[in-house]
Amino acid sequence: MALDSSAAPKKRVTLAAVQAAQPESKLGVPVWSPDGKRFIYLQDDDIRLYDVASRKERPLASLKTFEAAATPVAPEVPFPFEDRYIEEPPVQWSPDGRNLLIHAGGDIFEEPPVQWSPDGHNLLIHAGGDIFLLAVETGDWKQLTATAERERDPKFSPDGKLVAFRREHDLYVLEIASGKTTRLTENGSEALRNAELDWVYPEELGLGTAYWWAPDSKKIAYLQFDVSREPLYPHVDLLGAPARLEPQRYPRAGEPNADVRLGVVAVGGGGTRWMDLGEARDTLRARFYWLPDSSGIANERLNRVQNRLDLMIADAATGASGSVLSESDPYWINVNDHFRFLKGGKEFLWGSERDGFLHLYRYSIGGKQLARLTKGDWEVTSLACVDEKAEQIYYVSSEAAPLDRQLYRVGFDGGARTRLTPEPGTHSVTMPPDCRYFTDSFSSLTAPPRSVLRGTDGAVIAPLAAPGGKALGEYETMPSEIVPVKADDGTILYGRLIKPTGFDRGKKYPAVVKVYGGPGVQTVLNSWPGALNLEQAFAQNGYVVWMLDNRGGTGRGHKFETAVYRNLGEREVEDQKQGIRYLASLGFIDTKRVGVEGWSYGGYMTLRLLLLAPEHFSCGVAGAPVTDWRNYDSIYTERYMGLPAENGEGYKRSSNVAIAEKLKGALLIAHNLEDDNVLFQNTLQMADALERAGRQFRMLVYPGKAHHLTSGQKQFEQALADFFDACLQ
Repeated sequence: MALDSSAAPKKRVTLAAVQAAQPESKLGVPVWSPDGKRFIYLQDDDIRLYDVASRKERPLASLKTFEAAATPVAPEVPFPFEDRYIEEPPVQWSPDGRNLLIHAGGDIFEEPPVQWSPDGHNLLIHAGGDIFLLAVETGDWKQLTATAERERDPKFSPDGKLVAFRREHDLYVLEIASGKTTRLTENGSEALRNAELDWVYPEELGLGTAYWWAPDSKKIAYLQFDVSREPLYPHVDLLGAPARLEPQRYPRAGEPNADVRLGVVAVGGGGTRWMDLGEARDTLRARFYWLPDSSGIANERLNRVQNRLDLMIADAATGASGSVLSESDPYWINVNDHFRFLKGGKEFLWGSERDGFLHLYRYSIGGKQLARLTKGDWEVTSLACVDEKAEQIYYVSSEAAPLDRQLYRVGFDGGARTRLTPEPGTHSVTMPPDCRYFTDSFSSLTAPPRSVLRGTDGAVIAPLAAPGGKALGEYETMPSEIVPVKADDGTILYGRLIKPTGFDRGKKYPAVVKVYGGPGVQTVLNSWPGALNLEQAFAQNGYVVWMLDNRGGTGRGHKFETAVYRNLGEREVEDQKQGIRYLASLGFIDTKRVGVEGWSYGGYMTLRLLLLAPEHFSCGVAGAPVTDWRNYDSIYTERYMGLPAENGEGYKRSSNVAIAEKLKGALLIAHNLEDDNVLFQNTLQMADALERAGRQFRMLVYPGKAHHLTSGQKQFEQALADFFDACLQ
């Protein structure tokens, strides 16, 4: 057979090509209407509507329209440090599905990006700090607020007649028909926040909002955060003249957390009824759920070091509460979002890792276990839908393979499970309230992302988005391989390997190791890694690229992650060394030319590997590294390390600052000066220790006010590539 000589040769993936690439159109997460017949999603700034029956979609409006109509809001000075995981959906369905509430104050691509009104006729839109109502059928809209103050976290009442929101540090309710606004709290301030989260709760407990409508639309439960005891970290903006102090409330390990209490207030105003949930100090309030009849609120309460969890129910009228269920763990308890009330509040669905893996259970409201729904050496990673009529539960799990995510269905009795997504890989699904359909976005190591609409039998009803990966047709890309690595004790670890272009097994290649290594993250998955990125650029430049998920990471069960308990930075290093020994056994790695790079916990691990495994690593790039766990936030650090006063030796062992003199390889550190997550203090303490030890290193400092680089990203990528070329080539 003759070869087609007319095909154009593919381009090399270079750093310049990666940085010049235009991002593909970004799609938001689909959000279903209350009746389950339509869903909306955001494509860039455009709100689009998909109708299931007709298999057609159409544009509804652009967020830019509402941003232009909004009252200008002056920038907040000093900069208000807010956590990235606060949930403020820009678009919400009305309960009747006729309108949208528009509010573009949040990240339009964070889940959930949009919400219907309860009737499914409207969308709530929040743009530029104001709130708008958009009629789905006609496209007509009206502005509900027009203030110089920014309205935050707006939400429809379940009956669709009211919209609640926060202004400054207090909670308000607006009547849609009349425009009347009622202020529900009066005493809010920077230090006493009503219906407003602090920084650490959303970051480390995944709590995205601080208030919840009662199902009867007559009252609201809200959290009050007293952050007056939380220390102020003195960020400084040095770009202006003069420099400006921009403090952030940031509790480090062992320091005071916010005192949090739960109150219930009527939408007509009046006093708050505070719920008696026990001592607020040194406890954490992780999750909140109204009972279906609005008589009370369920609350998941953790002790400070998070090894005990109590499910409590508080009476909304009296504030009295009682415990329904308690769990404890010798290590720590991971909060999950698998809770659902069933049968009108007589039962509930519960997620627990009590046997070492996160599984589903069904309980009576009295705390009696009625059924175990899932079981096995795998995890239920998310709950997709509960069909009470059919008594079926839809969930995503790792049952098929530890690196895959598939949708399954199981009955309320925990009988036979049915897998609904046939393709191997990683699936992300959304389902309407009635569970009749689901959108499925999926990919694998060899298949770029695509999206389809499926029925509950798993059959494809219609394509939603063609497979991505446009760069595949233009650029030469090297495949990723998932490799099992057996640790010394027999534990299987998974790595991902990319061989360089023009690979010749008889040659010796330098290697770049990408590392994260910390709890709560799984980096090696059967999902599309991309075709136009730094990994491919390194492979095109003659590097082997490697990453390994060590013990301590998520997705492999509680036992797998608890190997790091009270001793961060030891088990992880040993597992990463095992990965390097595996690479060396392949015969094509030059073991004298291995570099490592990572950001955040990956920055901590980069330093750790350079300090404790210098025989394996010639150089490393540590981005925004934790260098001493006494500098990191309270909730995360104490979960894994305990309190500094109780585990002083563990904190000392885990510190990179304390062993700075062990550095032998070349080191580059990069950090934002006003990083709100891993404080710049970490890098400065490390730099001071290295200087005192007489060790040479390089450092890049950026003026950003977040954890990841923004304007400095391209400059950092070039510095990263140049650094490894100088060290390893």
